[in-house]
Amino acid sequence: MPNFFKKPTMSGHLWIIYLISLVLLGFIWYYQWMLGLMMTLFLAASIFYSVRTEQHMINETEEYISTLSYRVKKVGEEALLEMPIGIVLYSDEYTIEWANPYMNRFTEEDSIVGKSLKNLSDKLIPQIKEDSEECWINIDGYQLQTVIKRDERLLYLFDRTKQTEIHNLYQNEQTVLSIIFLDNYEEITQGMDDTAKSHINSQVTSILNKWAGDFGIYLKRTSQERFIAVMNQEILHSLEKAKFEILDDVRELITDQNVPLTLSFGIGVGPVSLPDLGELAQSSLDLALGRGGDQVAIKDDSGKVRFYGGKTNPMEKRTRVRARVISHAMKELVQESEKVLIMGHKSPDMDSIGASIGILKIAQANDKKAAIVLDPDDIDTGVQRMIEEIRKDEDLWRYFITPEDAMEMVTNESLLVVVDTHKPKLVMEEKLLSKTEHVVVIDHHRRAEEFIADPTLVYMEPYASSTAELVTELLEYQPKKLKLSMLESTALLAGIIVDTKSFTLRTGSRTFDAASYLRSKGADTVQVQKFMKEDLDVYIRRSFLIQRAEVYRDGIAISTGDKGEAYGPVIIAQAADTLLTMSGVIASFVISERSDGRIGISARSLGDINVQVIMERMNGGGHLTNAATQLEDTTIEDAKALLQDIVDEYFEGGDTQ
Repeated sequence: MPNFFKKPTMSGHLWIIYLISLVLLGFIWYYQWMLGLMMTLFLAASIFYSVRTEQHMINETEEYISTLSYRVKKVGEEALLEMPIGIVLYSDEYTIEWANPYMNRFTEEDSIVGKSLKNLSDKLIPQIKEDSEECWINIDGYQLQTVIKRDERLLYLFDRTKQTEIHNLYQNEQTVLSIIFLDNYEEITQGMDDTAKSHINSQVTSILNKWAGDFGIYLKRTSQERFIAVMNQEILHSLEKAKFEILDDVRELITDQNVPLTLSFGIGVGPVSLPDLGELAQSSLDLALGRGGDQVAIKDDSGKVRFYGGKTNPMEKRTRVRARVISHAMKELVQESEKVLIMGHKSPDMDSIGASIGILKIAQANDKKAAIVLDPDDIDTGVQRMIEEIRKDEDLWRYFITPEDAMEMVTNESLLVVVDTHKPKLVMEEKLLSKTEHVVVIDHHRRAEEFIADPTLVYMEPYASSTAELVTELLEYQPKKLKLSMLESTALLAGIIVDTKSFTLRTGSRTFDAASYLRSKGADTVQVQKFMKEDLDVYIRRSFLIQRAEVYRDGIAISTGDKGEAYGPVIIAQAADTLLTMSGVIASFVISERSDGRIGISARSLGDINVQVIMERMNGGGHLTNAATQLEDTTIEDAKALLQDIVDEYFEGGDTQ
């Protein structure tokens, strides 16, 4: 304890003075007793006065200490009970043992003592168990920052409602920039007269202006097919909540007149400058158009993208001019390269292998060395017969190399062509992407958020039936000395036939043109049927999956494999295809375990349901009528429950994200 709080005593230096005075007084008494008597009386008076004064000081000090202790105690009690901070003491069983009066303002109950912490928030107990030092909870609209003192079983709750409201207000008022594009406007208005064209413009503008007025959006038309929309975050949240119904409104209006015109939105979001917002919006629009249009892509400053819409099958809008331009650019890149390496995706299908062979022929037509990267340990049963047939053709098989050989061959001057995928994680050998600066991507899938970085040339057409179709068109504009063997043209045709389910799905006029060209080069349709033959045990296993199918909602068939039984991706894809041929089925999903321990889901539809956006919600992707995903750390039952929830949201919430 500090000296201030000790009981006061007579100062030490006074005692020394008195002691010296007594010694001197003794000498005075010895020589002059009268003077000694007078000095003795004076000394006695001095001592009496000093003692009396010191005692008075002691009494005052004791009274001050007593008063101060009382005040400190009183202030402590009042601070504990009256300070504007919630304080809660809880037991080992997470029951509230004591709470200060300030906590009463957060609940309508008279007292929370004796109740579980769950009554305050479901988050508290899990956060305490996880040794969290802080968490945020919501109690009846109050936003509370909670500091957790686990050792003392104590909670401090700070009311941050006002700060949260200010933060939300700041977030809601942030500017959002959107570019709206009329899909296919140029193509569908080419043959129209001015009156019909003006009528379409008037109708679309009227719908968009009403939509902008209802939501408080500033809308400006910048060209015949492009609009700029300016809004804030709060308006964007409202649009997302409504699932961008404007897409349906335009589609329904135009469909009634048999004119296939739809909208695409590219939206930039985030606390960035206006030029950066414009870049985000344009990038989002490119992504939306790359996925087939008729949808919304929202990109924030972190690069994350959200999608809405994409319900319709994309209209074929490729042109021969574009195919010729891409083919010419491809020719120049091949000629400028040292060598050409071609690779598809992991577990390649016939489309991937057929397209790879097509690119090989382009390189050979331009007198460049080329090779196809193929992992012999990653070949599905669905392409086994094709690979066996290629092995028999020594002139063709010698151009197939392993990923290890490709890593030794590749240089910075090599041209790497990726076919039938655009996702880095799905390519046959991802390391090859970083070994050269010259990468070409040719794919027919809708563009996903994940994309190969900085490609030299991109030829992505989600309107095409297959990558083999795209490559076949490129072949037509290569040097005339290009010659396709029967097996090579058959491999390309097999890719088209498999991806279109024998010309029944995603088939346009250009698909038949490509097939006709390949047939003229000697493609054998009988050989394709041999490639597509399957073993009896595979047929039986697929039939088992079909037998287990259940109809969920209207026309949604869902089948699940047995627990502990692994199925390859080809079998579950074939099972989904077969289910789609059943009467009343408009979409099918097959779920099973895979050999790598993950849960695989294969999805198919006739076009009325966009299975791509459903699979994207489960970290997958694909095409409007053909998609898939693989899930880790889950079970078949949990995957099925998650799928049903997403399907419910798709039907009940309009456009799905």
